Amino acid sequence: MVFKKLKSWAKINLSINIIKRLQNNYHSIESLITFVNIFDEIKIKKINQKKHKVSFSGKFSNGIGKNNTIITLLKLLEKKKLLKNKKFEIKIKKNIPQKSGLGGGSMNAASILKYLRQNKIINISNKIADKIAYKVGSDVILGLEKKNSILFKNKKIVRLNKKLNLHVLIVMPNFGCSTKKIYFKIKRFSKPLYLKKNNQFFKLNNLAKSKNDLEYVVFKEYPKIKNLNDFLSNLPNIFFVRMTGSGSAIAAYFKSKNSAEKATKIFKKKYRSYWYILSKTI
Repeated sequence: MVFKKLKSWAKINLSINIIKRLQNNYHSIESLITFVNIFDEIKIKKINQKKHKVSFSGKFSNGIGKNNTIITLLKLLEKKKLLKNKKFEIKIKKNIPQKSGLGGGSMNAASILKYLRQNKIINISNKIADKIAYKVGSDVILGLEKKNSILFKNKKIVRLNKKLNLHVLIVMPNFGCSTKKIYFKIKRFSKPLYLKKNNQFFKLNNLAKSKNDLEYVVFKEYPKIKNLNDFLSNLPNIFFVRMTGSGSAIAAYFKSKNSAEKATKIFKKKYRSYWYILSKTI
């Protein structure tokens, strides 16, 4: 059986508002999410063996352990007897940096879950798929549809067909951020802004005025990320700059490809050792 090739797209948080800390020490958040043209490459095929075979390769594959999102997903599906003893070989080439806030691991699991459903290998409702996604990881559900999305404080997600057409310079210092550590230090909370579906949230001027409540913690803990953010904010023709997720990647948004390309050249002269990619919202 030949491998089926999948693209696991990177997600970006255009905004994050932390509403409150929950009793289980997790947080109620709301967020605007988009996707950019960078992806991990996944190959999957059914095999006649007793165990699944999952392997990682690529620049950002180092340190991925046995408790990764794909293994977690497969174990959960087996526990629910949804795979019916089917086993798979899955190869993932990691092009998305770990601990960047770009959701690489979560989007990998989402891509596999979506593939299994589309090919009728598992037959479950949207509601059950959402529940499984949440059990694998809080961000996994975001990757089940490659659309701009509004995440409400009650975990409900609304998908929009609106396209942004923004050019994005995504940069990351040579270290990652611990999501658990960042959220633990949150002391400030915001009032809910996204109360119902509204395309106006994704109007460019509204996005520029949005914020990421995690930035004040990250910038205090990691001054290098704050310096990077400040540098990007002063690039010519910049539209807005924002950290995605809990970092450490920062995204600089531009309205034109030409502006983004010129800014990238300036960035490369200053930060030679930092990972970067010039991409576009999709």
